[in-house]
Amino acid sequence: MSPLRVLLASMIGSVIEWYDFYLYGSATSLVLSSQYFPSHDHAVSLILAFSTFGIGYAARPLGSILFGHLGDRVGRKAALIYTLVGMGISSTLIGLLPTYAQIGLWAPILLVALRLIQGVSLGGEWGGAILLATEYAPRGIRGLYGAIPQLGVPVGLVTGTLCFTLISHLTTNAQFLSWGWRVPFLLSLLLVALAIWLRTGIEDTPAFQAQRAQGDIARVPIAEVFRTNWKNVLHAIGLKIGDGFLNVFVMSYVLTYATVYLKYPRNTALNALTIGSAVMLVIIPFTGYLSDYIGRKRIYLSGLVLLFVLSIPYFSLIPRGAGWFYAMEAVVLGVVWGAIFATQGTFFSELFPTKVRYTGLSVGYQVAAAIDGFGPILWTWMAKTYGPSVGKFSLFMMVVLGFSLLLTLFVRETRAVAYTGAEPSLSPYR
Repeated sequence: MSPLRVLLASMIGSVIEWYDFYLYGSATSLVLSSQYFPSHDHAVSLILAFSTFGIGYAARPLGSILFGHLGDRVGRKAALIYTLVGMGISSTLIGLLPTYAQIGLWAPILLVALRLIQGVSLGGEWGGAILLATEYAPRGIRGLYGAIPQLGVPVGLVTGTLCFTLISHLTTNAQFLSWGWRVPFLLSLLLVALAIWLRTGIEDTPAFQAQRAQGDIARVPIAEVFRTNWKNVLHAIGLKIGDGFLNVFVMSYVLTYATVYLKYPRNTALNALTIGSAVMLVIIPFTGYLSDYIGRKRIYLSGLVLLFVLSIPYFSLIPRGAGWFYAMEAVVLGVVWGAIFATQGTFFSELFPTKVRYTGLSVGYQVAAAIDGFGPILWTWMAKTYGPSVGKFSLFMMVVLGFSLLLTLFVRETRAVAYTGAEPSLSPYR
C-alpha cells in the first residue's frame, strides 16, 4: 500500500472538514444571519445564525458513536467512505438552499437539518482519519504520520479563504449575497469526489485487520469503551475543551470579532487567518516528528502553558493595528496551537486499545468539540454586552485553558505505548 496514498486519503477529509468549517463560519456573519435569520437587531441575527454553527457541533458526538461503531466493527475504511458521503451531500445542499425570503420558516429549519447531517458526518471523520494514518505508521514515526491528517486544517482554511476571496472579487456585493456565496459550498463536491477516489483504493489498516483476524471485535463498542476505558474518554474530553475554545475563536469567530467589533476591513481579518494557517503548514509536520523523540505530553503541556500566558497579550494586541493582528495570529494560531494540534490525534489515539480505538478517540474529541462549538454564541453575547473587552475575553480563555492544563498533568505519556496488543510486531514502539 502506497504510504503517500494512505496519507493523502487521511488528510483529504480534514481538508474538506475545515474548508466547510471556514465557509460556514464566514457565511454565518456575512450572509446566513441576514438571509436565514432576519431580525431588526443584527446581534440577534448573529446569535441565531451561530446557533446553527453550534448545532452542527452538538451533532458530532452522535456521529462519533455511529461511525465509531462502524469503524470498530466493520472497518476504518467503510466508516470513512460514509462520512464523506454525508459531508458532500450536506455541503452541496447548503449551497442550493433557498433563503427565508423565498420559502419562509422552512429556510432556517432546513439549514438546521443540513447542519445536523454535516455534524453527524464530521463526528466520525476526524477519528477515522487519524487512525488511517497512525495505524499504517512505520516504526518510530507514528507522531509524524498522526500529524499529517491535521495538515487538513490549514490546507482547508487556506483553500476556503482563497475561494471565498476570489468569489468576493469577481462579484458585486449584491451578486455575492444573491448567489456568489453559494459557489464555494458547491465546489466542495469536487473535493469529496477526490476523497472517495483516494479512499476506495486503499485497504483497511493493518491494526484493524489483525484485530478482525483474531475475531476479537467489540459487540457494542460504545458500551465497551465506557466499561473499560471511561477515564481515558474523560481525559480526551478535558484535554480538548481548552484548546478547542481557543481554536474556534482564532480560526472562525475572529473574523466576526475583528470586522464587527474591532472595525477591521474584512481583507485584513482574512489575511491574518491566512498567515496563521500558512505557519501551521510548517509547524504541524515538524512538531509531529519531534513528538516521536520527546513525547506527546511534553509538547501538549508546553503548548497549553503558552496559550494560557498569551491570552492577555493576544486580546490586548490584535486591536492595535494590522501588524500586531498578523503577528498574534501567526504565533497563537500558527505556532502554539499548531504544535498542540499536531500531537493531539496521536496522543488521544494512544489512550485506547485497537478494539475500541475509533469509538474512544472519536467520542472523547467530539464531545469536547460539541461544547466548544457554542463558543460563538457566548462570545457574541459577551461582545454585545461588554464590547471587545480584553479582560472578559482573555479571562474566559484562561479559565478553559487552565482546566485542560490541569488535566494534562494527570495523563500519562503515551509515546512508548504499544499501539496494537494482538500483533506486537506491528507496534512502532518496542
